[in-house]
Amino acid sequence: QVQVVESGGGLVQAGGSLTLSCTASGSIFRSFTMGWYRQAPGKQRELVASITTAGGTNYADSVKGRFTISRDNAKNTVHLKMNSLKFDDTAVYYCNGNRFGSNYWGQGTQVTVTS
Repeated sequence: QVQVVESGGGLVQAGGSLTLSCTASGSIFRSFTMGWYRQAPGKQRELVASITTAGGTNYADSVKGRFTISRDNAKNTVHLKMNSLKFDDTAVYYCNGNRFGSNYWGQGTQVTVTS
């Protein structure tokens, strides 16, 4: 069983920065495509960014140029660096690990952007 745990959420002023971290248990972390999703109140969960086993990245248009996803396979960790945060970035952020169609989710971490 793979466990995924997020950390790093909180309150941040608009225009500020925040880094989320996600740790996944197990020695097969490097074989997972890792992703960050978010869900705002009343909205569907959406993909924010993902990173493949080879390090290839993909971003939602709304965060391109502001967010950066990275992974450290030695530490079983993936990070999401968020800059120039906007009110619309307020959501619960979820870390996801995907391998051969199996998905593993964290419990989510709240990010709230304030004025």
